[in-house]
Amino acid sequence: MSDQNYKSAEPLIKCVGLTKTYQMGEQQVHALRSVDLEFMQGEMTAIMGPSGSGKSTLMNLLGALDVPSSGDLYFSGNNVSSLSSDDLAELRNKTIGFVFQQFNLLSRSNALVNVKLPLRYSRHIDFDLDKRAAECLTMVGLAERMDHRPMQLSGGQQQRVAIARALACKPSLILADEPTGALDTKTSEEIMDLLVELNQQGITVILVTHEQEVADYAQRQIHFRDGKIERDERRAL
Repeated sequence: MSDQNYKSAEPLIKCVGLTKTYQMGEQQVHALRSVDLEFMQGEMTAIMGPSGSGKSTLMNLLGALDVPSSGDLYFSGNNVSSLSSDDLAELRNKTIGFVFQQFNLLSRSNALVNVKLPLRYSRHIDFDLDKRAAECLTMVGLAERMDHRPMQLSGGQQQRVAIARALACKPSLILADEPTGALDTKTSEEIMDLLVELNQQGITVILVTHEQEVADYAQRQIHFRDGKIERDERRAL
């Protein structure tokens, strides 16, 4: 998609003056400082920056896991701050898929059960849970591993299960926090190739990473420092 097409479309996410301040004893920590930012549907964006730059705080706000101290966050034109707790939970479950560095899988459950987990909490699922979970595991190349527990899978396979779980409710957005941080180089490349493939299918992907090699998979790189945007670059791939 060209830059012009991005500019002419309605943003999936819009941040206006987004600010987050934490009170640490008597000290105030300014994690985000009046950030204005838009993410378009279909983009793949890498968010980078040193520790304490605000990138993880931004991801928590984008995922409706936290609320800003001030400013507004719009998702598909709707102001997130106006949503009830039930509506926020539905937004997270139905629209956003989360992928974490440490996989966060249930150790005593097999891959199929792990992928079914978000489906059990959705109020609007009109398809067979086992069938959908199996479809997602097949999409990530684990059709032969559905009955395996996490301890029976490699790190890369566990992350694939986590991605399948993120896809279960057919989200329009995947938020990935250091998705390759616990993986070796070859496995990291495989996971990033998978995220690129999902993005090419129309899913918006926003990922936090410390690694330039990972960020280079994205069409857009946003660099944070001291709670502000230092650089926002789109690049041809």
